[in-house]
Amino acid sequence: MTHYRSDLLRTLSERGYVHQITDAAALDELAANRIVPGYIGFDATAPSLHVGSLVQIMMLRRLQQTGHKPIVVMGGGTTKVGDPSGKDESRKLLDNAGIAANIASIRRIFDRFLTFGDGPTDAVMVDNADWLDALEYIPFLRDVGRHFSINRMLTFDSVKLRLDREQPLSFLEFNYMILQAYDFLELSRRFQCRLQMGGSDQWGNIVNGIDLTRRIDSVELYGLTTPLITTADGSKMGKTAAGAVWLHEDSLSAYDYWQFWRNTDDRDVGRFLRLFTDLPLDEIARLEALDGAEINEAKKQLATAATALCRGVAAAEEAAETARRTFEEGATGSALPTLKVEGQISLVDALVGLALVGSKGEAKRLIKGGGARVDGKQITDEAHVLIIMGQSVRVSAGKKAHGLLI
Repeated sequence: MTHYRSDLLRTLSERGYVHQITDAAALDELAANRIVPGYIGFDATAPSLHVGSLVQIMMLRRLQQTGHKPIVVMGGGTTKVGDPSGKDESRKLLDNAGIAANIASIRRIFDRFLTFGDGPTDAVMVDNADWLDALEYIPFLRDVGRHFSINRMLTFDSVKLRLDREQPLSFLEFNYMILQAYDFLELSRRFQCRLQMGGSDQWGNIVNGIDLTRRIDSVELYGLTTPLITTADGSKMGKTAAGAVWLHEDSLSAYDYWQFWRNTDDRDVGRFLRLFTDLPLDEIARLEALDGAEINEAKKQLATAATALCRGVAAAEEAAETARRTFEEGATGSALPTLKVEGQISLVDALVGLALVGSKGEAKRLIKGGGARVDGKQITDEAHVLIIMGQSVRVSAGKKAHGLLI
């Protein structure tokens, strides 16, 4: 592992965030001697971000923890265009009101991870629509567009992937990387931003912004990307059978969020503790060395620490206590997902309605395979109907996923 002088690069490196850096020595020198404003951009396509964005959010947290200034850039402008990176098809475009509502909603997530304010290392949130909406097409083409080579843009993964699959890539989306590069130039001018961070798929876009700013303003900027975070079984981080793992409590209960982390593969526990919690590295080393059944203690600590950051300490402790009562005592806890039922409901609909499975087909396979229980009793009849009369009924999918019909 490279030895860095700056707390910033040492922390990011030791905790597993670094994939590529454009000029590590120069960035290390800069971060060791002055406050570095750094940014990451987030699209405003939904009211909540999900776990797939959490590495980036934690990178901004690490930036602030090591004495630097996080800039959260909401893509109010670029959301109107759509990022082709990693996408098989064009996104549905939102109107201004929809984008504004999403940005206001997403801001609540960042308030938990970052300290906002006017101080030198306080975080700021900006909307790239502030400068992109005001651009005039011909001057932009002449002043900015002339610095981009189509030949080079065609080599970027985000474009190549779509073209290789012979999927349409609109001219609108093709402009996305030029607009992102222009964001870096504007942030350099407005906030003296010197660093852009992002996932490994953003490398080409980040380098574009560095080149553009060097050509136009003769200012040196830096880029840092994270490795693609996959789980030990090779699947993409944050994708589950029940759908996306949302960071907002409006979209996913604190209990379900806690359970997502509790169900981490044994092989991922140490890595996820470094990336997604503030636990000290020596404590993480102790936890990841645990074997057999003891590793479950490390998973509980991961779940509680990660949930406390995102949902608050009280919600994390309640989720942990609900889990303890549910699994260790067979009781029901107040934080379990619930579904209000009047009269009766089929077991298939109950499993789907509680989001314990992703579809009716999956529910039927679970029941047929003996994985469904009602108040602890195994049910194998796919047509089983539950009568809810005044008392709550606990429905379970496997050993770890539970919900209440009330």
